[in-house]
Amino acid sequence: MIERKYRRIAVTASLLALSAAAWLLPEYYLDVLTTVMIFAILAISMELVLGTTGLVSFGQAAFFGVGAYAVVVLQKYLGVDNLLAVGAGAVVASAAVGAFVGALSLRTRHVYFIMVTLAFAQMMYHIAHDTPLVGGSDGMYLGRELDIASWAGLEFAFEGTTVLFLGALVSLVGCIVIAVVLLRAKFGRALKGIGSNERRMAAVGYLPYRYKLAVFTIGAAMAGLAGFLYCAKHGAASPEMMGWQKSGVVLLMVIIGGIGRLWGAVCGAAIYVLLQEVLSSEDVMGPLAAHWLLLFGIAIILIVACWPKGFAGLVEKWMRPKARETA
Repeated sequence: MIERKYRRIAVTASLLALSAAAWLLPEYYLDVLTTVMIFAILAISMELVLGTTGLVSFGQAAFFGVGAYAVVVLQKYLGVDNLLAVGAGAVVASAAVGAFVGALSLRTRHVYFIMVTLAFAQMMYHIAHDTPLVGGSDGMYLGRELDIASWAGLEFAFEGTTVLFLGALVSLVGCIVIAVVLLRAKFGRALKGIGSNERRMAAVGYLPYRYKLAVFTIGAAMAGLAGFLYCAKHGAASPEMMGWQKSGVVLLMVIIGGIGRLWGAVCGAAIYVLLQEVLSSEDVMGPLAAHWLLLFGIAIILIVACWPKGFAGLVEKWMRPKARETA
């Protein structure tokens, strides 16, 4: 109860701070925080699958890319500029692709599941890279800004650092709420049971395949939402978004944050993005910024070695003695 109380206080304080940041921070910092929140959504989509069922998916980047491409395709070929319409289209497209990939991939287990999701992701990468219909290796670009709404002949564009920041914040909060509700419901408890002992859950009447397919599809939909926000921010979708390296990055974010904890996934995304930003900045690192990849690799090794249970595990270990003293 004590840990939950502190967690609620921390979440409330973070949301208030982020809301205030939209009006107080310079554009550069808002831009970085927007990137953090987009990747936090992507990390949550991975955590939903990995943290409950223990399945390591190397297809999250593919769904991320599908969401981004859906935005550009809807605008270019169907002339859709409405924010809600393209956002819903990105989520539905990613969920549909996720359901198809999951329906086939989930018939395998362990390392074979990893290889099948990796194979599907690489197939989608090469389709995007080699198909002129979606821009080929150059990717596709938004021709116009997305409209938030139209009223009395006036159009409000989804542009500007503050607007994008607030859009990412609302989306992140929505994803966290949905994930918390799902995990605390019977659905989430069943998923954790399947992750612990799938045979026992099947013996008592549950259908593990259906539960895993459902959470896999939900994770793909959230990855598509992150792809939509990324495309709206950068104005483009590229095949590199779908590469297996991007899935590895998302997995690393979850590991850094602590597997099995939603807030850990958010913290892992923040640590990864901010560390990358700091080490590559000449203003902070000086001449060493030219070798930031080497420094980044060393930092990741040290983080994983020093935090075997991730950042969330470190915080919980630190809070436990305080909780006992309070009790």
